[in-house]
Amino acid sequence: MDKATILRWLRETDAARLEELWQRADATRRAEVGDAVQLRGLVEFSNVCVRQCTYCGLRAGNRGVTRYTMTADEIMGCAREAVRLGFGTVVLQSGENPSCTAAWLAGVIRSIKAETSLAVTLSVGERDRAELAAWRTAGADRYLLRFETSNRQLYDRIHPGLPGQFSDRLAILRQLRDLGYEVGSGVMVGLPGQTYDDLAEDLLWFGRLGLDMIGIGPYIPHPDTPLGQEALGGAAAGAEQVPASELMTYKMVALARLMCPGANLPSTTALATLNKASGRELGLSRGANILMPNLTPTRYRAAYEIYPSKVCITETAEICHGCMMRRLQSIHRSVGTGRGDAPAYHRRQHPVNERTAS
Repeated sequence: MDKATILRWLRETDAARLEELWQRADATRRAEVGDAVQLRGLVEFSNVCVRQCTYCGLRAGNRGVTRYTMTADEIMGCAREAVRLGFGTVVLQSGENPSCTAAWLAGVIRSIKAETSLAVTLSVGERDRAELAAWRTAGADRYLLRFETSNRQLYDRIHPGLPGQFSDRLAILRQLRDLGYEVGSGVMVGLPGQTYDDLAEDLLWFGRLGLDMIGIGPYIPHPDTPLGQEALGGAAAGAEQVPASELMTYKMVALARLMCPGANLPSTTALATLNKASGRELGLSRGANILMPNLTPTRYRAAYEIYPSKVCITETAEICHGCMMRRLQSIHRSVGTGRGDAPAYHRRQHPVNERTAS
């Protein structure tokens, strides 16, 4: 799709036309990645963060957060739970926490890989190439680093740099590709100051980067952040301001499926926060193929508050898993087996020999 076509879809309000978009995205998803929904066990192992992102409840300046970092043994317990529940992947996510050193996290990864057949996805922020290489050598399979928005001015507003450092997430994503990771990124929908043109550029960047995973969620204001305080103050929105709505998020998921047909796309927890009854299911019917049940011990979950009112804060992993199964049954979707690598990534790692294929 060209940019003009993307913009037309982003601005579309006619329900019948949008149904055409949902059906196209769902058909593409079925053809490229199948009907099975892959389950990724999420472990939010530390909410310590040195960043001052203006939208995130974990920002270093938020004194209202009870900080924690799980031990390696606690993380291993979550990995064993992922195996018991039949997941193919464990996602290790944290704030940008330098005290979780490259050597420490490499040790955790090696332990998981030695004991299980799980794929390991990391989502630990901006780290240097040596650290990324060390984790890849230790056995990490995937890395998720959202570029959040392709609008550089907006990015700098929501993501202030560390002293003496320039934040270039697109460059890091290319490094991850060079190191052999399965690479994931994504954006938030409805950031204050974000326009339809910005979202169209985001989608074009998904295609340029050839992403294997794409995470898209609505912007949900956190009251203890600068952007959240602006929202409470009733800051005026411009005519081109994108709504941080459930509908706009579905549009972005569907268009991302069409832009990157073979990517893995989660139906996110943030969608479920906006629509607890059926947000995940609607995401899965409009292009998504991944769910991420939370394996973080319940004593830590409430403290990992990037945005408020997250779902699944008190439920055990067992209860969360049962809920996921019932939701999938309600929309006649099966649970995937194995690692669930993105088809595009698999093709890069195992290219077809043209002479043999012929």
